[in-house]
Amino acid sequence: MPVTNFPPLHAAGRGRGWYRGDCHVHSVYSDGELTPEQLAAGARAAGLDFIATTEHNTAEAHGAWAPHIDRDLLVILGEEVTTETGHWLALGIEPGQVVDWEYRARDGLIDRHLAEVHGVGGLCVAAHPHAPYPTGDFRYPYQGFDAVEVWNGLWSSDRPWSADNEAALAEWGRSLPADVRQGRWRPVMGNSDTHLAGQIGIPHTVVFAEELSTRAILAGIRAGRSWIAESATVELSLTATAGERGAEVGEHLKTLGEQVAVRVRLRGVRSATVSFHTDRGEVHRAALPDRGTGVAEWFTTAQESAFVRIEIRHPHGHMAAFTNPIILS
Repeated sequence: MPVTNFPPLHAAGRGRGWYRGDCHVHSVYSDGELTPEQLAAGARAAGLDFIATTEHNTAEAHGAWAPHIDRDLLVILGEEVTTETGHWLALGIEPGQVVDWEYRARDGLIDRHLAEVHGVGGLCVAAHPHAPYPTGDFRYPYQGFDAVEVWNGLWSSDRPWSADNEAALAEWGRSLPADVRQGRWRPVMGNSDTHLAGQIGIPHTVVFAEELSTRAILAGIRAGRSWIAESATVELSLTATAGERGAEVGEHLKTLGEQVAVRVRLRGVRSATVSFHTDRGEVHRAALPDRGTGVAEWFTTAQESAFVRIEIRHPHGHMAAFTNPIILS
């Protein structure tokens, strides 16, 4: 297929800032029911700036997107590598590139294929690690993967936050203190795993990037400069300040022994509960107003907390948003 049929690597964007995107999307080119044209329209309606095309074990859709996107929407080329013992997302691969999937954890081949994706500047994401079906349960070590898809929205129409998502988040949370201490923590993502109409963007990942381009978005995800939202109605900021220095999600705040003020600003979730989490587990919880807009604050030091991250939940307990950590030292 002609190279001109592939989507461009840049979109117009808003310069340096936060961008919303869904990096796990299926179309009629694998087992989805929507065309690329319908998915592009759905992404715009959901308030997204970028999506990734991730068909199962094929690159057939790579050349189908260009006629349906303008400069307003970035489409990242990818694949859902669907192996016998777990699925993973290869994001930012070359046009027409297909990553092999015919192996399982016992074969010892995963590192070779991760290196193949990293070799073209791509990102490797462990997908829905506790999915409740045989091949979806992730059996590979996370070592070598760049991120983990903790929130997968495949059943979002009737189960916005499922037990397998809760298990994936808890697993990541338990490993985070050791990973931060070793200086190589692994960010989390949220994606819709869209197969049907009405699923796209539920949830999605909000990424800080230098521009709206494949390279910049992947760099933001890799660095953990991101948080996860159930929809575009949720607006959130997490900051930590010590003296005159400050940091946002995914950044490192170096303190001089001062008290650290951690502040959350939220819009779009009525009667929400915000919980603050560090290497000691959940350390603080606050209720936000019924009107759906509020601020919560908590204080700590780098001696007390190696990092801080937050979770936002609805009154009945399912997730509305959560963040990657701010690292304190």
